[in-house]
Amino acid sequence: MRILDEVSRTLNEYLLVPNLTTADCTPDNIDLGAPLVRHHAGEEPAIRVATPLTSAIMGAVSSPRLAIALAQCGGLTFIHQNQPVDAQAGMVAAVKRHKAGFRFSDTNIKPSATLGELAALLQTAERDVAVVTDDGSAHGVFVGLISTDDFHPQRHDLNDSVGSRMRPAQRLVTAAPTVSLPEANTLIWDHRLDVLPVVGEDGRLQSIVLRRDYELHKRFRNETIDEEKRFRVGAGVNTHDYRERIPALVEAGADLLCIDSSDGYSVWQRDTLRYVRETYGDGVRIGAGNVVDGRAFRYLADAGADFVKVGIGGGSICITRDQKGIGRGQASALIDVVAARHAYLRETGVYVPLCCDGGLLSDYHMAIAFALGADFVMLGRYFARFDESPSALVRVGGQFFKEYWGEGSNRARNVTRYEHGGGDRLAFEEGVDGYVPYAGSLYDNVALTIAKLKATMISCGSTDLRAFHENAVLVPVSQQSYLQNTAEIQLRDRVSDASH
Repeated sequence: MRILDEVSRTLNEYLLVPNLTTADCTPDNIDLGAPLVRHHAGEEPAIRVATPLTSAIMGAVSSPRLAIALAQCGGLTFIHQNQPVDAQAGMVAAVKRHKAGFRFSDTNIKPSATLGELAALLQTAERDVAVVTDDGSAHGVFVGLISTDDFHPQRHDLNDSVGSRMRPAQRLVTAAPTVSLPEANTLIWDHRLDVLPVVGEDGRLQSIVLRRDYELHKRFRNETIDEEKRFRVGAGVNTHDYRERIPALVEAGADLLCIDSSDGYSVWQRDTLRYVRETYGDGVRIGAGNVVDGRAFRYLADAGADFVKVGIGGGSICITRDQKGIGRGQASALIDVVAARHAYLRETGVYVPLCCDGGLLSDYHMAIAFALGADFVMLGRYFARFDESPSALVRVGGQFFKEYWGEGSNRARNVTRYEHGGGDRLAFEEGVDGYVPYAGSLYDNVALTIAKLKATMISCGSTDLRAFHENAVLVPVSQQSYLQNTAEIQLRDRVSDASH
């Protein structure tokens, strides 16, 4: 037995002491870019993001829709592995079919379908326009467009056909597959279009360009894209069916893999990493974890992990500590693992990025994690609150919430991540099932988080994350200091105040 001579500390137990803010510390000069994969010191990493936020490998969080939105904002999504191989590969392929500005059409219908079927489709997909093709597929012969401006459920007979109300292809502006994005945007603005269909010589739909994507592209200029301007996307894998799952994900175009496990310090993760290196060399990138100390980091780094995830038991829906008594405060875990990462860099000349996964209940916790040495963070609850997450929006007690459940819950039944002695069910739960307050659009919330992170770095006199870590001065927080972190007055009700 060995007892560590320390207190297990969370991110909530530290504050940053301001450094000198210099003239170059302005929001436009702050670089939040971060490496996602191992690389030699002084060299550029093969994969880098402009926004150091990634979405958790969870069914309640990471969908193709969220993956596209987060990539537009400069981050990266990991599609969850708690599903059949072909289903996960299909999700990855759906994201990769999108080029920056060119969308795979995911809301399609046949002209013979009824307006009632169309109304149900638009409501489920949360869209206001559908593409009409001869067979209702994404690459069928383009027939027309129909939107909520073309029919009204109370005015028109819902048994009428889509073809009776659609705008036919002959009356619409379309583009050839050779069109460039600037040319497509010119057509959109010159002809006042919301949707520009891209149609091949055979009349089949290739993709669509949306006016709102132009606005997003202007707003978010640091999209996470590959060499072909397709959005990058990650995918989770497990240590059970990796010999079948990894080839399918690679074929689908996954840019980055991650072994999804509550405890990554295992021979099974080593074997999975070895399989990837022996099969693909450095052609396939894969992270591993989760870990909470330097020993485990070194084990996975030596086995070839491209990045290592840090954190056990700190997630908002994780009850691993309650159930198994294992884990470590997220701040203590990061401090230990960061020291091991720096030692590994000195010995090998190779930098292995660290992902902080868990314990991030507010935006300032992210800043503390970066100051302690994390390269990027992985977030579950944060993204589950947004429109783009796949979970249902529900009303509870007059307020809107999004459903949210842990991969260790019986709802997820993620046996490949939490194996308790074999079989096809969980012996006990390591996660809970509940709700998180609905927060609206991912785009707006990520922009707000970025603004806060930049403001913190400005106060700490740093213009990039590496300098932020090297120069950060942190101080433990006493209970009394913690109590003074929030306002001590009765706050004005902004909703009722605004109504007067």
